[in-house]
Amino acid sequence: MIRFARWKIITIALVCATGLLFALPNALTKQQRGALPTWLPNQSMHLGLDLRGGSHLLLEVDIQSVFRERLSNLVQSMRTELRRDRIPYRNIGVSGNSANVTILKPDEENDRGSNIDRARRLLRNIEQGIEVSGGGDGRLAVTYSVEAWRERRNQAMTQSIEIVRRRVDEFGTTEPSIQRQGEDRIIVQLPGIDDPERVKRLIGKTAKMSFHLVDDRYQPGGVLPATPPPGSMFANLEDDRTTGGQPVTYVLKRRVMVSGDTLVDSQPTYDQGSPVVSFRFDAVGGRKFARVTQRNVGKPFAIVLDGKIISAPVIREPIMGGSGIISGGFTTEDAQDLAVLLRAGALPAPMTILEERTVGPDLGADSIAAGEIASLIGFILVVIFMFLAYSTMGLFANVALMTNLVLITGALSLLQATLTLPGIAGIVLTIGMAVDANVLIFERIREELRSGRTMLSAIESGYNRAFTTILDSNLTTLIAAILLFEFGSGPVRGFAVTLAIGLLTSMFTAILLTRFLIATWVAWRQPKALPL
Repeated sequence: MIRFARWKIITIALVCATGLLFALPNALTKQQRGALPTWLPNQSMHLGLDLRGGSHLLLEVDIQSVFRERLSNLVQSMRTELRRDRIPYRNIGVSGNSANVTILKPDEENDRGSNIDRARRLLRNIEQGIEVSGGGDGRLAVTYSVEAWRERRNQAMTQSIEIVRRRVDEFGTTEPSIQRQGEDRIIVQLPGIDDPERVKRLIGKTAKMSFHLVDDRYQPGGVLPATPPPGSMFANLEDDRTTGGQPVTYVLKRRVMVSGDTLVDSQPTYDQGSPVVSFRFDAVGGRKFARVTQRNVGKPFAIVLDGKIISAPVIREPIMGGSGIISGGFTTEDAQDLAVLLRAGALPAPMTILEERTVGPDLGADSIAAGEIASLIGFILVVIFMFLAYSTMGLFANVALMTNLVLITGALSLLQATLTLPGIAGIVLTIGMAVDANVLIFERIREELRSGRTMLSAIESGYNRAFTTILDSNLTTLIAAILLFEFGSGPVRGFAVTLAIGLLTSMFTAILLTRFLIATWVAWRQPKALPL
């Protein structure tokens, strides 16, 4: 008991020093932290939305549009495959949740079977998860299995969350919280945001970009047919109006010449003093872009974003480098936002903002002040109780308690965790729980002294016999904290994180630190009896 192995002493000193180093930046201002040497820890804990203020958004992903687009693509694949195999058909299209087609002359056979059997095999092999039903009268319904729909829904949600995260990160928001809720909703929390409207514009845009040739048979803004010609479509020029106040409408070739999916970079820049957006394609997109511009010199080339034309410049010369610029009367902020959208990628489906809440910093300041007061009162009461109940031994427990708070703060800073109001509640709870282990040990030492053991033997036995009880109680609480973190969300997770960290640090301070302090004190003072 009196002699501590050197490696234990070094471990205790290193852990306490490391915790102090990582906790200190929280007591400094932002400017003071920036002046610290780079080799020193200079990160503080992040404050959550409820403490710092900011925006809370609840988004709904239009999963049905993903299914509709998937079925439309399936129809195109069906048409291609049936034509390639020379199977006659008609009435192909989407109806409800299936892609339908009528096979002509279904019973006509060749060396590979009847038309209907060949079509069924062909359609079933288009991709995995395809189910083909019907066929008695030549009508086939092609659908995706339940498992395939579920997989695509999860893919769309995962992709949406990742793209929202990229857009928010590009915006420069510190410690955003982005998580899925239910089957088709996403919660976005942005602490400290000072321009929520701009963030909403960034998050809400689908940002699907494509390049189309303009149908030069029709003058933009002129007299147009009632319906788009076959193979063409209508699109309005964004933020532009005719003299009569009507949007300028172009007739575009429906075929996508180059897709925005092949973009690898986009940056805001200037061209002749005006803000523009430069972009660069990957190798595949660069070849397509070069081929299109080479074959269509002198023709307008429309850049379409989310169904609206943002620019329709005339191709003056072939662009062979796989890069170009988008101009459209942008402001500097517009150019920056468009570059962010293109870099982050397009959302797989449109999103709708269902709920928006703005938390002011005053509420956060009040919550921080209330949390500080609660922590301070709880700390003082625990310190007084431990001293009155256990005298000098209680002082050692109080030193361990203060060290425990430093280690919790250091751990939260090291992990760059976000401190929320429930997280403060977890710290307050930890203050009370941190001395439980010391109480168990001290009471066990008292029992050993009453049974006639010597002082050193009683201390040794008290720590050894109380260890199992302490480990069991903390382990069960730690399991509860892990489950809260795994199955909870938002504030519940914040509470679980601080509770789990507090349990681990309290185990260290109670089992190792207080034991070391008591052993050092006994070796130094050599008392005849414990002040317990």
